Amino acid sequence: MGQPGRIALRVTTGVAREKTVFQMLQTERVLLRPFGQADISPDYVSWLNDPRVVRYSNQRFVTHTQASCCSYLESFADTPNLFLSVRMRAGDRAVGTMTAYRSLRHGTADMGILIGHGAARGIGLGQEVWDLLLGWLVDQPDIRKVTAGAMRSNVAMIRIMERSGMSHEATRVKQELLDGVPEDLLYFAKFRDH
Repeated sequence: MGQPGRIALRVTTGVAREKTVFQMLQTERVLLRPFGQADISPDYVSWLNDPRVVRYSNQRFVTHTQASCCSYLESFADTPNLFLSVRMRAGDRAVGTMTAYRSLRHGTADMGILIGHGAARGIGLGQEVWDLLLGWLVDQPDIRKVTAGAMRSNVAMIRIMERSGMSHEATRVKQELLDGVPEDLLYFAKFRDH
């Protein structure tokens, strides 16, 4: 899947635990690489505790600490799941994170994104990294379908999924509460063959 702006990819395929070892994806502006212990900075923890950043995420119900972030990072060890740092290549500045929960037995992956740094919002960066990771996932031989979801009022996220070529697959009506008001959850999907 050719992506405009995609300039480099390094991936090593390993047989251990039937997973592809992700090393890095990049465009001219951004870099995706595995999130590590050193990425648990005060800035990162502050993003998770900022109500504006996590407005549509269930992270809004948790007060995060260095320890809780370390535990979350550890939950990815020895799994096929990806936890990635989103970084601006200029200055190697962390601006967000992405996840891909992969079920290799079913050939599926479920994506998520958080753009935490204020200067990285509203400049098309979310779309850029979403397209980059989605393109990589659907190119993997062990992934046949990629999914993601968002609350109906999270218009920016819905636009990202639609622009990336994902199709609306299902709606769970009034599934979650946002500020005490029931919200629909919209689910999107992209198949490798479409």
